[in-house]
Amino acid sequence: MLGLDVCEFGGQVLELLWLTVCYRGLMSDKETMSFDEEDDERHLNYKPPSQKSLQEIQDMDNNDESLVKYKQTLLGAWPLVTDSFGPNVQVTRLTLLCNDAPQPITMDLTGDREALKEKSFSIKEGAEYRMKIHFKVNKEIVAGLKYMHVTTRRGVKVEKVVYMVGSYGPREEEHEFVTPLDEAPKGMVAQGRYQIKSRFIDDDYNTHLCWEWNIDITKDWNE
Repeated sequence: MLGLDVCEFGGQVLELLWLTVCYRGLMSDKETMSFDEEDDERHLNYKPPSQKSLQEIQDMDNNDESLVKYKQTLLGAWPLVTDSFGPNVQVTRLTLLCNDAPQPITMDLTGDREALKEKSFSIKEGAEYRMKIHFKVNKEIVAGLKYMHVTTRRGVKVEKVVYMVGSYGPREEEHEFVTPLDEAPKGMVAQGRYQIKSRFIDDDYNTHLCWEWNIDITKDWNE
């Protein structure tokens, strides 16, 4: 008969699998949601089940060979070789992927993020692009990661989006998330500078990174 700890572990595994399937199934959906609306979810009655640490999960039922193999399949090799002194989730860079761009458009998010407020990234009007976010998970499983941003122009809010990134466990290599295809504004009126405030959060409303950056919509790439 399975003990209580095994049942609890199985419940956690099922929840993690459910979160992973649900969130990654929504990766292709672009939702409009303001930061304020997202914060309103705090008032819902949903209470996620308590989560065990990776060490607790690894230490459970080591005499059950099938369960040990299942944990290795789900969580990978143990012990993990990660940055145990850094943050649990570390967002390292964001790249705009555009086949027409003359060179990669990448911002480093590990350095002085204040400097990004003064820097602008140019993109041709009407260009199709995706955003690729690189991040690491160093210590514990993180559930329900989301990337969200609000775009303003001359102080007026023009776009609010949320991308469901998913649930991830720690590993030495970086994880990558690519957004669905999007299109830059086009037309003479659309040309100019846009300010973007980005945030990377999880289901527990932990903000893993918050930063501001700018995009210039131009007529041609070389402007």
